[in-house]
Amino acid sequence: MPAASALSDQDLYLFNEGSHIRLWEKLGAHPVEQDGRAGTRFAVWAPNAEAVSVVGDWNGWSRDAHPLATRGSSGIWEGFVPGVGRGAVYKYHVRSRAGGYRVDKADPFAFHAEVAPKTASVVWTLEYEWHDREWMEARAKSRALVEPMSIYELHTGSWRRVVEDGNRSLSYRELAHALADYVRDAGFTHVELLPVMEHPFFGSWGYQTTGYFAPSSRYGTPQDLMYLVDVLHQNGIGVLLDWVPSHFPSDEHGLAFFDGTHLYEHGDPRQGYHPDWNSYIFNYGRHEVRSFLLSSALYWLDVFHADGLRVDAVASMLYLDYSRQPGEWIPNAHGGRENLDAIGLLRRVNEEIYRHVPGAQTIAEESTAWPMVSRPTYLGGLGFGMKWDMGWMHDMLAYASHDPVHRSFHHNDLTFRMLYAWNENFVLPLSHDEVVHGKGSLLGKMPGDDWQKFANLRALYGTMWTQPGKKLLFMGGEIGQRAEWNHDGQLDWSLLDWEPHRGIQRWVRDLNAVYRAEPALHEYDCDARGFAWIDCHDAAQSTLVWMRRGATSGEVIVVACNWTPVPRHGFRLGVPFGGFWRELLNSDSSHYGGSDLGNRGGVTADAIAWHGQSHSIQIVLPPLAVVVWKGGPGA
Repeated sequence: MPAASALSDQDLYLFNEGSHIRLWEKLGAHPVEQDGRAGTRFAVWAPNAEAVSVVGDWNGWSRDAHPLATRGSSGIWEGFVPGVGRGAVYKYHVRSRAGGYRVDKADPFAFHAEVAPKTASVVWTLEYEWHDREWMEARAKSRALVEPMSIYELHTGSWRRVVEDGNRSLSYRELAHALADYVRDAGFTHVELLPVMEHPFFGSWGYQTTGYFAPSSRYGTPQDLMYLVDVLHQNGIGVLLDWVPSHFPSDEHGLAFFDGTHLYEHGDPRQGYHPDWNSYIFNYGRHEVRSFLLSSALYWLDVFHADGLRVDAVASMLYLDYSRQPGEWIPNAHGGRENLDAIGLLRRVNEEIYRHVPGAQTIAEESTAWPMVSRPTYLGGLGFGMKWDMGWMHDMLAYASHDPVHRSFHHNDLTFRMLYAWNENFVLPLSHDEVVHGKGSLLGKMPGDDWQKFANLRALYGTMWTQPGKKLLFMGGEIGQRAEWNHDGQLDWSLLDWEPHRGIQRWVRDLNAVYRAEPALHEYDCDARGFAWIDCHDAAQSTLVWMRRGATSGEVIVVACNWTPVPRHGFRLGVPFGGFWRELLNSDSSHYGGSDLGNRGGVTADAIAWHGQSHSIQIVLPPLAVVVWKGGPGA
């Protein structure tokens, strides 16, 4: 049994100062030996409590059997309970100074919890024998912005289910090898898990978090989640976790009104209550809350070897008037609407992560034009490594959903992104948010008959994978899911009995393979040197042509798109040099379910200047298709 991890005076100082980044080692429940006796040390922050005790299955949930003692003026209550070990179920009984309020609370620092709908915490430990040393060493030397990143986003509880066993979700361990094999075969570099932190309501998908240090016990123990990450790493797949510091639910056993006062949340509802999500907003200006959130962020990266955090709903943190009407919010000290405390927290979180976790990444879901989200804090930025390009997502889906006969009037939706593409380090997301709440599936958004729907979807993916920016696709998109996502079921894997759906799957696999293999398609994902329009003005025919370059070779990728069902024979497009141009990808190939119009593997460039380029090639540009060409020494 490990030595006691007692709180030192330095710990208390850093906690109260808002600078402690490893609180999980000090607060919560820790099995230890003390004075020769095995037991568990408990510590919880409740500064406005009159008394705090530990209640659990070992003492009949008695409120008087095991009281805790205060630790000076820190607000922390602590104590050692002999005979209590791993697996014991417990809560803190809090008696507040405020009006005689009494409540049983789950441990904010618990590593494990009862399976919902039960709400108690479980004494647990975090030992695990990792086998991902090779991955972790390589990650520490990685350069994310110039390396390929293609993310497969999934919800742990509804990717696959065991239908014959009550339609239950897979456990972390059951998921591990099946997911690793699938993602490796599909060619994605990373998986991103919707929040696996403990949450009371399954239908929140984890975005209403109660356990900021506890993986959801619906799928197993903390060690089971470690095993999932370990297996993915051993298969060369990175793991990103969604993290939600923007709000938390009002469930009585959780953080809300923890000690009879607004402890974790801001006391004024104009700052502490989120009207959209019926949840509470953290008091980012409170030092101890900052220590709590800093520690939570570092915890998942340190203890679970996660490779990065995708931070949810950043916009809701940045703006005091987010989703509020005039008079429903309080300006900051300068009279503005910026949440200065939240900004300070986000910058500190990013600084600590990049300082302490080599190779890790933070990615912001930020839906506004807030400047410099993915720029360093020393330049005035928020310090994230990357940001979701929500503008591209909205424009691209709006364009693709139009009937082709109308697309010429919306050509700007295809081209506008390149006016701001280098302001941030962008991820192009087609996420879970686009296939829920009546929005339908990605395939369902596409116009036309069934053949055209599949062709449009292939063109959408081809455009996404060949434009600058890292990639993210939600599960089901890669098989052309017909129905919108339902978290109570699993993906409709039976669709793969049908050739059009297998074609979509093959197309995504080949897009990933070419994206990863061709430096021109990923090295300058976040650098203007990697992109140039060849022709962005052909609105009449709804065609586009662009060029991608890399940093380490003289090879060039040229991409041509046709967003109408009319094949373009004898289509001439400019290229930067002569020689043979190989047709790398063609979404109209019969291999993917297309009509098989193509160019027999490639063409030789003519010394005919075109589109401002010194040479040109004359090709067949298939209907509703993306064709990718490679020229240069390796073509």
